[in-house]
Amino acid sequence: MRRLSRLNWLLLAVAAPTAAHDLGPAGHHDLPGWTLDPAIVVPLFLAATAFATGWRRLTARAGRGRAALRRRGRLFAAGMIVLTVALVSPLHEAGERSFAAHMAEHELLMLVAAPLLVLAEPLAIMLWAWPLPIRRAIGAMAAGVAAPWRLATGPVAATLVQAAALWLWHVPALFDRALARESWHLAQHLSFLIAALLFWTAMFHRRTARAMAALCLVATSIVSGALGALMAFATSPWYAGYSRLGMAPFGLTPAEDQQIAGLLMWVPGGLVHAGAALIAMRGLLREERPRHAL
Repeated sequence: MRRLSRLNWLLLAVAAPTAAHDLGPAGHHDLPGWTLDPAIVVPLFLAATAFATGWRRLTARAGRGRAALRRRGRLFAAGMIVLTVALVSPLHEAGERSFAAHMAEHELLMLVAAPLLVLAEPLAIMLWAWPLPIRRAIGAMAAGVAAPWRLATGPVAATLVQAAALWLWHVPALFDRALARESWHLAQHLSFLIAALLFWTAMFHRRTARAMAALCLVATSIVSGALGALMAFATSPWYAGYSRLGMAPFGLTPAEDQQIAGLLMWVPGGLVHAGAALIAMRGLLREERPRHAL
């Protein structure tokens, strides 16, 4: 019961890091603070500004399309809020003290922020933030990368890229380097976000067959779930960066903290991908019904 109580407290800390009052190594009672690193804050601000500017210009010109623009605006705003929670809020600093908090950050990036941003289709709207000559130049450059983009957002390629990013960055040597050096930490998060954006672009794209999307989603659920299960059932910590901290938040050992992190990857990740696969299969069944009716 005592161990279960500890696990419950840590789950509460991951869900609401600002309320936690003992995040860090033994004897460290400071609250995690906000991360105002320009390398994170400036790109978020520029992306939000470009979208807002383009959105206003398009909305002023739009007629019947305003409803769709409002929907895309809400999706983009939600995605940016989740990105801010993951990268700027105290959750980010808490992730330097707790593997479970770090995993929650990654799950927000890949399972919540990325699909919201993809559904918002922001690039075309951001393009309208620029004057016409610059829009034409960007359009010309985009034509040159159309083929690589199509390849990268193919369902199989995007699935493999995301799986590779997940497994490679959780190799102890790379993960410990990301914990020790902020530049590597940023590279890790950027890799996860880009891989997830490519993956969800492939899953939502009209050219991707629903059956293929469902297959890739199930495969991703298995691949990420297997990694999470290995962490959840491990009896010793994998990462020296967390082991050196001693006791994790709320008196958990590094191994227990890692087990919580594994569960976060295994269960929520599996549910999101499995749920998306079911939605894809439902769409496929709806497409098949008229054919059988004939």
